[in-house]
Amino acid sequence: MTSADASRIVVERRGHVFLIGLSRPEKRNAADVAMLRELAAAYGAFERDDTARVAVVHGVGDHFTGGLDHLGDIAPRMSSADGLDLVEGGIDPWGLRGATRSKPVVMAVQGSCLTLGVELILASDITVAADSTRFGQIEVSRAILPFGGATVRFPRTVGWGNAMRWMLTGDLFDATEAHRIGLVQEVVPHGEQLARAIAIAERIAAQAPLAVAATLANARIAELAGDGAAIDGLMPELRRLAATEDAAIGMKAFLTRTEPEYLGR
Repeated sequence: MTSADASRIVVERRGHVFLIGLSRPEKRNAADVAMLRELAAAYGAFERDDTARVAVVHGVGDHFTGGLDHLGDIAPRMSSADGLDLVEGGIDPWGLRGATRSKPVVMAVQGSCLTLGVELILASDITVAADSTRFGQIEVSRAILPFGGATVRFPRTVGWGNAMRWMLTGDLFDATEAHRIGLVQEVVPHGEQLARAIAIAERIAAQAPLAVAATLANARIAELAGDGAAIDGLMPELRRLAATEDAAIGMKAFLTRTEPEYLGR
């Protein structure tokens, strides 16, 4: 098998956690069209897997991603009406078009985390960074603009001034700064980021899956449609969840002081 034929994404299951690894370590996990298609397919497989409750996205080797491998090949595809011509059943990992995921994604990053890597963080839910990580939204230094969602999500996530400081200069910044501005939630020693991300994912996976999905969905409604729309949906969702088997399991566990084992129904 040639390097051109090799899989660029590796998938692994650990209980209810679905691991998705970027695997082009010889290229610092830089993305080409084949990798993006495989990544979208992995997101789709995670969404359809009823036993997978949380995904962890990570980079194989010393780097999360060096960004784009062939800008001239990828950019026109991402900006076209057909996008990346995703495989059937694929989900856009950046959530910019088509079907969206309903379950949480935790990121583990290290080394280089550039351009679309930062935008993957912005499109995910929780991120653990190694102290080795260097972030960069460097498109302006290549005479283009970020096209994976940073112009929309970066200011919302870290504030206008922080986002513009890094997007308009194209400068690199470290994990300490990423944590300060709220881009990442935890910083750990290099090599520990994946284990910590999995631990967080396992903690989420131990909660009631329908309640996790409803919480995530309502927060997204607030972000996209406004607070009023999210507030309007709270009581109907609460009534729906209260009638589930998991709600009964949770109440029994509370009364008996035992750990609940939720079924997702």
